[in-house]
Amino acid sequence: MSDDDSQTTGSSREIDLASTRGFGSSGEAESGSDDPGQGLFDDLLSGEPIFDNKEVLRPSYTPHELPHRSDQINKMATILVAALRGETPSNILIYGKTGTGKTASAKFVSKELETTSSKYSVPCEVEYINCEVTDTQYRVLAQLANKFIEENERIIEERLDTLDSLLSAAEEYDGRIDGGRREGADSAGGSAGPTGDGSEPATGESESAPGEDGFAAGSPDDPDTLERPETAESDAESEDPPVETGGSDSESGTDLASAVEPDPIVDPEADPEGGFVNEGDESEGERVEIPDAEEQARAESGHPLVGTGFASVDEVRDRIEELEADLEGFEEVPMTGWPTDRVYSVFFEAVDYSERVVVIMLDEIDKLVEKSGDDTLYNLSRMNSELDNSRVSIIGISNDLKFTDFLDPRVKSSLGEEEIVFPPYDANQLRDILQHRSEVAFKESVLSADVIPLCAAFAAQEHGDARRALDLLRTAGELAERGQAERIDEDHVRQAQDKIELDRVVEVVRTLPTQSKLVLFATILLEKNGVHSINTGEVYNIYKRLCEEIDADVLTQRRVTDLISELDMLGIVNAVVVSKGRYGRTKEISLSVPIEETEVVLLSDSRLSDIDDVQPFVQARFDN
Repeated sequence: MSDDDSQTTGSSREIDLASTRGFGSSGEAESGSDDPGQGLFDDLLSGEPIFDNKEVLRPSYTPHELPHRSDQINKMATILVAALRGETPSNILIYGKTGTGKTASAKFVSKELETTSSKYSVPCEVEYINCEVTDTQYRVLAQLANKFIEENERIIEERLDTLDSLLSAAEEYDGRIDGGRREGADSAGGSAGPTGDGSEPATGESESAPGEDGFAAGSPDDPDTLERPETAESDAESEDPPVETGGSDSESGTDLASAVEPDPIVDPEADPEGGFVNEGDESEGERVEIPDAEEQARAESGHPLVGTGFASVDEVRDRIEELEADLEGFEEVPMTGWPTDRVYSVFFEAVDYSERVVVIMLDEIDKLVEKSGDDTLYNLSRMNSELDNSRVSIIGISNDLKFTDFLDPRVKSSLGEEEIVFPPYDANQLRDILQHRSEVAFKESVLSADVIPLCAAFAAQEHGDARRALDLLRTAGELAERGQAERIDEDHVRQAQDKIELDRVVEVVRTLPTQSKLVLFATILLEKNGVHSINTGEVYNIYKRLCEEIDADVLTQRRVTDLISELDMLGIVNAVVVSKGRYGRTKEISLSVPIEETEVVLLSDSRLSDIDDVQPFVQARFDN
């Protein structure tokens, strides 16, 4: 055994020992294991779970049934059914407050539309875009273009697979036919040679010599042969065999003769109604083709190209080359860097590549208009007049009932062809929704009788928000599960209400360092004294006064500027660098959080509680 083998064997033994060390015969870890991570989640997993499917309570879930929204769903369906007929559906605008089921209903109808289109083999696609995330014309067009490019590539690849299989089958079939034709030709050449005894036929006794009636002896046209088949057969045995011009009598030769017939010689005086056309000299017959004769012969012989629209294998190869060229010609649109007109051109070509009806769903459409104007909506709503193969329809979803007031009249007229309003839910409707979801989300008998009515009442007090009611029910279940409770009761719902009310930003403010709290409190004091567009110098002056009040260390102005940038990153303040010309640049600061709630959180700190009544001096200034 070599050294390498011994080292390998030794290392494998070490691995085996290490893998079995600390485990008994049953494969479980021994109780004496000192693994520091062991047992961290054991206590949490020991209790019985309350949830059966928590995802049902999340906003991203689209249910199979939407209570109290059947009227809106049916109206959307009656509008979009035109897509299943290959027609262009009317554009739809959907209005309603947050949590009224707008997006869930639109997604439900879209899913049903795509399912039905697949059932009836009607090309129909729905593309969803959240305009709160994709909020510029460039990004909307780029995202749509890339989605349709991806879909076109999938269609082309499937078509190429089908054509490759068809081409292989056709080539294999033609190869068998060519082989049978060569076999028949070889057989015919052998039978037309010397006589049976190996000698050449005597002069004057050639098979092609005509008889008294003008026909070659033994030919299929010889009247004697037609009238006396037995005599003709006996004569064929005694005389030289005739030349076989119709191919071999073998199976392949017979199939070939039946599959492909020679072109007829047209009599110049033939009746035109007989199916022949003579366009040549009246004194001579002309060879012409019978329409669809080759296709009919292929159909009778079972050729793979029958019914495919391809007349030959070469046409299949040409189509494959065209599709491969199209596949290579697609170019994904980058998220930045292209002119907008080029992005629109790529999107237009990608949509119109194949015949289909496209429904573009723009959620939070008011955010797109607010950020980028109505150019995107104008282009999308007017592109049907230029499309050849496809049709485009738009579904816009908005929380703002008045956002159309800012649209161009031409866009407004074409976009708002149909409008659907989703009213807020009342307490009874919210109770039905929660009851419907809870049957799937929770295990049996874990909900107290007053849990769902209380969640519905809390949500109905605000805006009739179903999303808020679902979050409240889910949070109550999570609190009960963390406390290892067996049932969810009213106390868990009230705890969940308090937990949700505690805003994320407020929690961030509560955990800020003292110096950051002082900078934020200085900004609040300036805003309370009516100062707007606060600059860094003003914040620093108030900050120094506050540090003196609580006996804290005073940082430099550069460091205070860094703290302001950190608050801006957290979303607590909004700091924008502006130029003052020859006076240099400065940051204009404004609060992004409610003043009263934030001040209460800051004063809950023991060190800042003593500066509640401090009113720092604010220098007057002239604002432009």
